[in-house]
Amino acid sequence: MPVVWLVLPAYNEAVNLPPLLDRVGAAWTGAFPFRVLVIDDGSSDGTAAAAEAAGRRVPLETVRHARNQGLASAVRTGIREVCRRASDADTVVFMDADNSHPPELVPLMLERIDAGSDIVIASRFVRGGREEGVPWRRRALSRAAGVLFRCLCPIDGVRDYTTGFRAYRAGLLKALWALHGDALVEAAAFSVMTEVLLKARALRPHVAEVPLVLRYDLKEGPSKMRLFSTLRDYARLLRRELRPRRPDRGAA
Repeated sequence: MPVVWLVLPAYNEAVNLPPLLDRVGAAWTGAFPFRVLVIDDGSSDGTAAAAEAAGRRVPLETVRHARNQGLASAVRTGIREVCRRASDADTVVFMDADNSHPPELVPLMLERIDAGSDIVIASRFVRGGREEGVPWRRRALSRAAGVLFRCLCPIDGVRDYTTGFRAYRAGLLKALWALHGDALVEAAAFSVMTEVLLKARALRPHVAEVPLVLRYDLKEGPSKMRLFSTLRDYARLLRRELRPRRPDRGAA
């Protein structure tokens, strides 16, 4: 039976992980087989211990970085590890580890996968989606980035390019990894999820969105997003995507 793999990149989330994993267990246990991979990015607050304690209630494994390497590195590790473990028929879900994303939404995302979608995005920008407790500067950045990517790098069915809450058909993610390897993730920090989505275009996936209510007000602790560095990272990603491609040397 296909397995749902939940990948949680985490840095100093010892307070937020236990309530999130409790919600995962309550919503998913008995509904479908699942495994949780926590990618602890060199946390200093006992994130790994908190995850392992919660692992008594949900099937969980922790992969640890010896030092903090940033979100992009944690996502790369998560993709690499899940591609080694998952079968093509499985589903891979990425979520933020700060308890701002509702795991209760995943069954609806799985319905879309079962109906034929290759990627399902939990979107703030479709009817029924919204953000609660998000600072206005961060809201403005997400919306501006969404408009730019929709205009300059359009993907059918996509309005929310920057959210970290997505479900992938494992076969698609494994094909992307086979194509790119570690270079699937080259961007920095919070632009990484946009990068993976843009690189997936080459495989012509069917993408669907479901409405997300982002509960930033449930998150404990400060944001790890740096506004101006994230803006710079999105600009670099756009510049790279819009750069003219060199023709193959063997082309006539």
